[in-house]
Amino acid sequence: MTMPKTSARQKPRTLGADGIYQCLAEVTIVNKRGLHARASAAFVKAAEKFDAEVTVLKDDQKVCGSSIMGLMMLGAGPGTILSIETEGPEAEEALEALTALIEAGFHETD
Repeated sequence: MTMPKTSARQKPRTLGADGIYQCLAEVTIVNKRGLHARASAAFVKAAEKFDAEVTVLKDDQKVCGSSIMGLMMLGAGPGTILSIETEGPEAEEALEALTALIEAGFHETD
């Protein structure tokens, strides 16, 4: 079953009271196996390239975007909508890269 690719719904970047940029987007998991070990590792690797704190939310679960195990514990299968929050000097760039990775199905071929 192939899931339709959808664009992330990104909210405008905001400047918090502490002067740190914060961004938020919702994105749908489109790859066949969801947020499994390899996909989670790719997400963490991408997140670590930026000077930004990344948080991923699914329903009432909230995990650190630099934790492979945390991401896997979300149990995010195909069609799951995740919220991604980024905060820091490169928050916007991190959010764009991470949503693009998810929308590309983590570059998986099967």
